[in-house]
Amino acid sequence: DLGRSYEAVIRVNSQSGKGGIAYLLEHEFGLELPRRLQIEFSQVVQGVMDTSGKELTAQDLFALFQATYGVKTVVAPERLMIEESTQADGKVFSIKADVRLGAHVHAIQGSGTGPIDAFVAGLMAATGQVVRVLDYREHAIGSGASAQAVAYLELRINEETLFGVGMDGNIVSASLKAIVSGLQRSQAGRGDLAPVSATITS
Repeated sequence: DLGRSYEAVIRVNSQSGKGGIAYLLEHEFGLELPRRLQIEFSQVVQGVMDTSGKELTAQDLFALFQATYGVKTVVAPERLMIEESTQADGKVFSIKADVRLGAHVHAIQGSGTGPIDAFVAGLMAATGQVVRVLDYREHAIGSGASAQAVAYLELRINEETLFGVGMDGNIVSASLKAIVSGLQRSQAGRGDLAPVSATITS
């Protein structure tokens, strides 16, 4: 495919901007980043290029995205149980799970109007963090049995606004991973976790 071959050799430099970065991630890897996530990640890319003095290939960019948001390293909640019940004021979801944040595993339990709401309530109770979901976007990559769901959640954690990203064959699991991704990024920013890094090959 001539177009794809051309795309693969495009490099990102300090003049590319968030539009060029988003274009590469979408056309090479199927990631449809929300606008504010484009802005956030472009700042990460700029910081890496300023430090390394190198341009980034499309593959470098994807590796940096995966490392920044823990796409391959965030562990899905374990022993996950979600129950749905109907009450006078509507449906209520209850959730129980073991959630790994860094070296710690938290046993969480929460309830809310949906799985994400219940998961956030459980995390806040277990960790003492104040977490709000500001925006939620998701899409699929691929089709059929091999399709992957990607969830992008903009989160307000204490006084910080940032994104978490999750990828999984199940959309609920992808969404919960995205919340864990955001929490781990917040903790890394405070020095509670070692910051992520990515190898630049160019």
